[in-house]
Amino acid sequence: MELSVQPFTVHKRVPLTISRGTTATSTNLWLKIRADGLEGWGEASPFSIGTHHQPLDMLQRDMVQLRGILSAYHPWNRQAIEAAIQPLGLQSASRAALDVALWDWCGKATGQPIWKLLGLDPSRIVPTSVTVGIMAPEAACQRAQDWMHQTQARTLKIKLGHPSGIAADQAMFQAIYDQVPADVSISVDANGGWNVEQAIQMAQWLGERGVTYLEQPLPVHLDDQIPTLRKQSPLPIFVDESCFHAQDILRLMPLTDGINIKLMKAGGLTAALRMVHMAQACGLQVMFGCYSDSSLANSAMAQLAPLAQHLDLDSHLNLCDDPFTGLILRQGCVYPSAHAGLGLTYVSPAP
Repeated sequence: MELSVQPFTVHKRVPLTISRGTTATSTNLWLKIRADGLEGWGEASPFSIGTHHQPLDMLQRDMVQLRGILSAYHPWNRQAIEAAIQPLGLQSASRAALDVALWDWCGKATGQPIWKLLGLDPSRIVPTSVTVGIMAPEAACQRAQDWMHQTQARTLKIKLGHPSGIAADQAMFQAIYDQVPADVSISVDANGGWNVEQAIQMAQWLGERGVTYLEQPLPVHLDDQIPTLRKQSPLPIFVDESCFHAQDILRLMPLTDGINIKLMKAGGLTAALRMVHMAQACGLQVMFGCYSDSSLANSAMAQLAPLAQHLDLDSHLNLCDDPFTGLILRQGCVYPSAHAGLGLTYVSPAP
């Protein structure tokens, strides 16, 4: 097979601020594999989680290594390809791009969408949350209103962990809570922005306001304190930054109620499926999330969306210049295409 890689830059309509900082743009990589007259597409998105970083230059170096190896293989040789790249030490986002491209090619070769190849039922897909980043209360209210108007959102994810402390978190949350319709559910993601005492106080305060779950309240280095929080929290606790791979789930099983699986962390759809099955076996709930991903990466995760209890696949909805179309938004839900593979079309950006 032939491999080519093309960088593309996407810009957020509204910059997203979380406890660790603000992002407004991202330069991602569009990976294409070609064999038998068919192309399979994948996306690698740079991301940073506390002390863990996968920047663009690192992903580009991975692509050079892949180009030198993949010419000896055909897309059907999945097991051999996995064995061949294992010694390379590729970043998970690079592995994700290749894995998705192989799935996309397979779908196109068989004339079926990936979700159908996996025997999944799109009618089981739950609404996706849309994210309100850290900002002043008035701006947060406007952002929530804009999201609901744009997407018919039925669930909001509110980012907390304000650098100024929990008083600022409470002021922002309360402003949104006071103006959101009662039939719109709200979850909270602190991105590791609290200590244990703050997390306990906020979990109890948010529980009084009907929040559905609390995501990554503590930084990764305080994972061992999650049981202390859970004993005093009325809310289910989900982890994101603490969970990369299926191996992490056994460690986290006694500590948490659910995990957030992201394509770039997991290393592809194949790895994400392993995580789903492991989480199900361990009695944990499953959420799918995203970084600064376009419709390409989010369409990949949407193929697996029937397997998740919670979805946070909204990054493409906040882009001014998403170069891909085909992912379907209907009544607050994100659905994969019924066309073969990922079912996407490339839209050339305006000059």
